[in-house]
Amino acid sequence: MTEFQHGLCGCFDNCTLCIITYFVPCYVEGKIAEKVGESCITYGIFAVIPVANIICGAKIREKVRAQKNIEGTFMMDCLMHWFCACCAVVQEAQEVNALDSQSMARE
Repeated sequence: MTEFQHGLCGCFDNCTLCIITYFVPCYVEGKIAEKVGESCITYGIFAVIPVANIICGAKIREKVRAQKNIEGTFMMDCLMHWFCACCAVVQEAQEVNALDSQSMARE
């Protein structure tokens, strides 16, 4: 088992991603979902619905962890999205390169 490449408070490693996530978290959450094989639109919509955003965010974080062989539990993922949602989303996006320069150029 490994750990995330960036720490939970490492959101300032990529300031552009941090700013986009702060102002449009639904977009970033959707792009992360897309990178792990889920629907970008579905998870983008769930990202703005209270309570659903915690559960769906945790589900996507769980998929990121499974894809990258990172240890953790679904309960911990829920807590991350409840208390540190913005930082958790940035951490996940950095892990899967959700907003890499190639995907930004296509849009």
